[in-house]
Amino acid sequence: MVRIIPMAASSIRPSLVCFSSSTPRFPVSYLSRNLSRTLHVPQSQLFGLNSHKLLRRSVNCLGVAESGKAAQASTATSQDDLLSFVKNDKRRMLHVVYRVGDLDRTIKFYTECLGMKLLRKRDIPEEKYTNAFLGYGPEDSHFVIELTYNYGVDKYDVGAGFGHFGIAVDDVAKTVELVKAKGGKVSREPGPVKGGKTVIAFIEDPDGYKFELLERGPTPEPLCQVMLRVGDLDRAIKFYEKAFGMELLRTRDNPEYKYTIAMMGYGPEEKFPVLELTYNYGVTEYDKGNAYAQIAIGTDDVYKTAEAIKLFGGKITREPGPLPGISTKITACLDPDGWKSVFVDNIDFLKELE
Repeated sequence: MVRIIPMAASSIRPSLVCFSSSTPRFPVSYLSRNLSRTLHVPQSQLFGLNSHKLLRRSVNCLGVAESGKAAQASTATSQDDLLSFVKNDKRRMLHVVYRVGDLDRTIKFYTECLGMKLLRKRDIPEEKYTNAFLGYGPEDSHFVIELTYNYGVDKYDVGAGFGHFGIAVDDVAKTVELVKAKGGKVSREPGPVKGGKTVIAFIEDPDGYKFELLERGPTPEPLCQVMLRVGDLDRAIKFYEKAFGMELLRTRDNPEYKYTIAMMGYGPEEKFPVLELTYNYGVTEYDKGNAYAQIAIGTDDVYKTAEAIKLFGGKITREPGPLPGISTKITACLDPDGWKSVFVDNIDFLKELE
């Protein structure tokens, strides 16, 4: 029990309820300095016949105020810690995953027309699907395509939200001629990009996925872009910066064609794959179809990654933890536009490749 020496003639002992374990404890000197300010009464009235009531009110008020400040400080610290983790996490884009109706046909097109290599295949009969991994270099250092064939499903809807994949080539015109010779579809002939000088062309694979061919010199990452359409570009940029730790590399507005793009990634476009976000003026939602699946990204900690995604506006669709039957830890999420991504533990990913 705390004894307060009153200014009046009689001694008044405050109720023990004021100092219960659920209420923060404050020294008397602290209370006496702050009671009049907190309760907005003169100090001369603090120690009269009703002082125990005033004291109880003051402790409650001060307790709520201090608890609120502590909660705010804790939230701010947590947010700062997660921002720091995301910024310093060792992240890179590992795979882009999508579904195809004929695995052998797609492998043949990618290897013969686009110069990719079949890196490995994985059949999961108990789950009735097969994966094929293709790209321009080993998975432990390159961004690669992960094709999924579900037994008995020969057609998918690409939807309107997915845009295209980007591939850097030495000679766009030569690549287009090869595609034509192999029976591929060319949806845009080679030529300078609108409003620029870079030579590009667009082709389609047998399942209707579009590929933008970009004429560039030698690059360590020929599979260089994934383009997705979003309904709010500023919101998407903020999310991918804070939750995914990506850098906004550049934006380009095209008022003549009523769209804006933002390039985001973990390094410069010439050396790293990028996510190209496209906003078409006035369009806030897209049909995503059921063909395109997700991007897989490496992380040092799937648990902290999930916390950051929740904090910065994403939705966790698979809580962090190991996959059934194997030790690879992952977490899956949706961005504010509903695009899915999967984060994979970096060490577990390398073990899986072994």
